[in-house]
Order: sequence, then C-alpha cells, then structure tokens
Amino acid sequence: MSKQKLNFAFIGCGGNARGHGRSVSSVEDVEIVALADPSASSLDAFKENVGLDASIPTYTDHVEMLAAVKPDAVVISSPHGLHFQHIMDALEAGCHVHTEKPMVCTVDHAKQVIAKVEETGLHLMIGYQRHLSPTYQYCRNVVQSGELGRVNFVSAHQSQNWYRNQQGKWRQDPFLGGGGQLNDSGSHLIDILLWVLEASPDTVFAMIDNLDIEVDVLTAMSIKFDTGALCNISIVGHAFGGVREDFSIWLEEGALYLRAGQLYRQGREGNPELVDESEMPASGNKDVAFIELIRGERIGNPIGVENGLRVIQLTEAAWQSAELGRPVKVNLS
Repeated sequence: MSKQKLNFAFIGCGGNARGHGRSVSSVEDVEIVALADPSASSLDAFKENVGLDASIPTYTDHVEMLAAVKPDAVVISSPHGLHFQHIMDALEAGCHVHTEKPMVCTVDHAKQVIAKVEETGLHLMIGYQRHLSPTYQYCRNVVQSGELGRVNFVSAHQSQNWYRNQQGKWRQDPFLGGGGQLNDSGSHLIDILLWVLEASPDTVFAMIDNLDIEVDVLTAMSIKFDTGALCNISIVGHAFGGVREDFSIWLEEGALYLRAGQLYRQGREGNPELVDESEMPASGNKDVAFIELIRGERIGNPIGVENGLRVIQLTEAAWQSAELGRPVKVNLS
C-alpha cells in the first residue's frame, strides 16, 4: 500500500537543518519541495549536502515560500528567537510543524503557539530527540512504573565549549539566541528531566554567570518538585572538549546513572550494573516520528507543545531567580 505523499519545506538551512533534510528525504513518498533562508551559501550547501536537485525553488522570505509552494509540513531550524514567528506563520499557512528546540523563548509565546495549534488542529513536534532515546525512555519507564519507588533526588550535568565556539555567532545574540547556553543545549537537559520525572517544578533557585557576554554561560540551578523530589542542574558552557552529559536519579529502592551514554542500574544492594540494550525500548528518529504522526501511523505526539511550554516556564523562572538573587516559585498557570 502506498504511503500518503507529503511535501516538505524548510525554514532555515544551516548545518542542523541538513541532518533533518537527509532524514526527511530518505522516507518513502516524502519530497522536499522548497527551501527558505536569507543566506545563499546555506541554501546551496543544503541542496548539495542533502542531495537535492539544484532547480529546487529557494526563497529568502519564508512567508513568500509558504504562499507559493503550499507545503504539507515545514521543518524549522532557524535561530531560536525567530521560532515563534516562523511557527505561527507556518501554522497559519496550514502546515504541520517540526521545530528545533527550544520551541519558543518566552512563556507568552508558548501559550500563543498552543492556542494556534488547538485552533488549526495541526501537528507541532519539537526536536527534543532524547524522548526517542532508549536510555531515557528506560529511565522514564522505571520512574513512572514506580518499580524502584518514588524519586528522592536528581542530579543532571551538561558541559561543552559553547562560550568559545559560539563567539560572534547568533547563539550569543540576546534576540536571536533568546538567551544563552541554558536556552540552547541546556534546554535539552531541562526537557528530559521534566519528561522523565513527569513532575511539576515548584520552586527554583539559580545562580548564573554571563562571563563577559550578554547571555548566560554558566548556570547552577536547584529545583524542588511538587512530588517533594529535589534536583541540581549544572549547565557549563565554558568547558573544553565536546558535549558531556551525566544524569543520576536516586529513588527509594535504587538508582539510575547515565554516564557517557551508558546506563547503569543499582538496587538496594550491590554495585551499579550496566543495563543491556536488549532491556531498553527501541531507538527512534525524530523526523521519521514526525512523518508517522502526520500520517496517523503513530499514536500520540512524542514531543508536543506542552513539552515546549514546560521547558520555557522553568527557564524563565531560573532567569528570574538569578536576577533577584533568591528562590522563586515556578509559574505554571
């Protein structure tokens, strides 16, 4: 049986978008029909890297592209501060939307996006791919099943050479980046914490250092959840080497430790033991999942608008706490 034919367009064609492009173009009966980006070199590099015909129409203005091509769906890989307008314009044009993280950069914008999704009935999925990771799915299943009891404490750490690598680039621009490292790669860590725990943050206390730039680079954050669980998050944007991410969950009857991509489980007695891949859920591709969602082949959106709202609610509270120099309540209304 043939698949539903889908025409995709891209808003933003930089390096991140090219990975999406290769995934999308590999799916049966999915065609990339147009590209929008103000940079001619980015458009050319996208076509070459993804293996598209040179004649594919390109635009410097995404609104013009949406009107001319009328795609079924768009992938948004533009700078964070532009996501809101790009999302709203795409939804208004009748397109399903797969946007890179963060969904938007303010709580107000998140609520407007949610209202627009509800109004249009279209799908919007966010590029928080950890929801489709076997290790994090396993952690969520253990926590939500209660097999190791309630969560008492979580520690999450992320470090990378963000401060040096992004000097002079859009990610360190207050508007285009929509914030600093906390709102960039750090949003992945916040998202997966909230998703694994499926708990609401009640209070947050954050200390932030911008170093000598306009946006946050280093963040030390403590959180109390409505379940009583406590959490420490460290976002280190001034570190050597590649991205490093550690995640620890201490529960009443054991613990889970994610170290350099390896997941360990510990019971009440004995040492932590490596969790075999055969015990974990299957891995998923976020672009494929988005296509399956549009085609009705997937039940439920794995990374929906509510995830984007929760991330920016906690992020805004952290920024406010750092500015005030005291703990603040997280506004979840």
